[in-house]
Amino acid sequence: MPKPLTIESSSFGLIVIDGRQYTSDLVIYPDGRVEDTWRRRRSHRLSICDIDKLVASGPEVIIVGTGVNGLLTPEPGLNNMLSDKGIEVIALPNPKAIDHFNRLSSQKRVGACFHLTC
Repeated sequence: MPKPLTIESSSFGLIVIDGRQYTSDLVIYPDGRVEDTWRRRRSHRLSICDIDKLVASGPEVIIVGTGVNGLLTPEPGLNNMLSDKGIEVIALPNPKAIDHFNRLSSQKRVGACFHLTC
């Protein structure tokens, strides 16, 4: 398993991962790759097609950073669909999501997606 990334900090529109600053929504794959051009079909609604590459990468857990104020929400049925694939989903506002990511990424194959604004 590759050395897990560490999310050092975040604020509105910014996240710092292993010393690198990102200013757009992003996906973190279990192998440590970061895709910082992540877009969703519907701005504040997370659907399976928005994370299909992340799901295909084989995470045991997907952490969803729902934004500073938690406005990004999984569409109905998404958590059950991922659970049926054996993937645990943890969707929380960014500060709490970061805590979970940093704690779990050294224990499991963790993927994540973060909405950096609202």
